[in-house]
Amino acid sequence: MNELLAVAAITVLAVISPGPDFAMVIRNSYAYGRASGLMAALGIACGVQVHVFYTVFGIAVIISQSPLLFVGMKVLGAGYLIYLGVSSLRNSSRWVLGEARGPMPSHWKAFRTGLLTNALNPKTMLFVVATYTQVVKAGSSMQVNFCYGLFMSLSHGVWFSVVALFFSAEGLRRRMLERQPIIDRCIGVALIGLGACLVMPAFSHA
Repeated sequence: MNELLAVAAITVLAVISPGPDFAMVIRNSYAYGRASGLMAALGIACGVQVHVFYTVFGIAVIISQSPLLFVGMKVLGAGYLIYLGVSSLRNSSRWVLGEARGPMPSHWKAFRTGLLTNALNPKTMLFVVATYTQVVKAGSSMQVNFCYGLFMSLSHGVWFSVVALFFSAEGLRRRMLERQPIIDRCIGVALIGLGACLVMPAFSHA
């Protein structure tokens, strides 16, 4: 039971802490609407499973013992965040409630963005690896390990679905869309900053 409570506490704290997942879900929700935000949240939940699978099957050990491979993963993840940030800064499309302006992403594209944002996020990788190596007992069965992973995914999915529902509410969404250029730039700068913060320590210790 203590192990379960520890996993739950770490997961909740990791989920609610602001990061690239949070910024991306806000962006999708206020710009494209509730369905897009919820699909992005689903993508994030599935992205967690990517980290769970390679951690449970031991690939995380290889990454932790290969500095070059770890740096490569951090650069890849940071590059994707910076790409999302630059895309937000360069966005010139404007949306008005009730009007279809600009290209609306498909549900698959919203899901894929959420999946890649989380799967390429080294912070999520470190969270999952740390949870399994520091909290979960070495002798835990494969079924128990994957149940913990499922809990992590569900926690991410529920939290970011709530975020999507909140930021896609018509009143809040209308006010945010009226200030879309400013919000796009703030989110873009935040994503670029997060990407830079993730990649700079990797190079400084390489």
